[in-house]
Amino acid sequence: MVRAELADGLYAITDGRARTQADLVRRVEQAIRGGARLVQYRDKPASTDERLARAAALLGLCRQHGVALIINDDIELAAAIGAHGVHLGAGDTAVATARQRLGSRAIIGAPCYNRLERAHAAVTEGADYVAFGRFFASHSKPEAVPASPDLLTQARRELPVPVAAIGGITPANGAALVAAGANLLAVIHGVFGQPDIEAAAQAYARLFDRVRCET
Repeated sequence: MVRAELADGLYAITDGRARTQADLVRRVEQAIRGGARLVQYRDKPASTDERLARAAALLGLCRQHGVALIINDDIELAAAIGAHGVHLGAGDTAVATARQRLGSRAIIGAPCYNRLERAHAAVTEGADYVAFGRFFASHSKPEAVPASPDLLTQARRELPVPVAAIGGITPANGAALVAAGANLLAVIHGVFGQPDIEAAAQAYARLFDRVRCET
């Protein structure tokens, strides 16, 4: 069964640019006000203590707005603050192990790059959503393997969980991915790298309304 927290829409991923905790919370709130349906805390440069404090602050914000907070790559941080879930990266803890640590209610996401067989395996282990990409040139992971929009169509047809697309997605190219089958558009630079974060988020959120009207 598809989780209510994973309704179609923008999946905003933080970029580590915020200089302070207050700045991070402000930026994420702007994304939520613009229509982000899911937020992932991703902050590689921060120290362990900073990550704990910032993640806890974001969880409070997300709870206020009824949006789920996903922690990138760190199930212990997710467990420590009671986050809604975790996104596992390549070589990280297996989905089944994360499920055992975080419990049945946790949202667990699995990156599948351009491999549908990896997605099937992740779902069998208990993943709540799978992510494919990159689909376009990426600011965050330029070395990531390319994926085809056809993969989204096939994944939607074969998998019982939401499908996220990631990698270089803009308001100009995102509609094609939604039309191909993406439930979620996972975006970093296209939201948090923009001067008006709320307006940037709105541009992505409108893509889902546009595609629904066309189908």
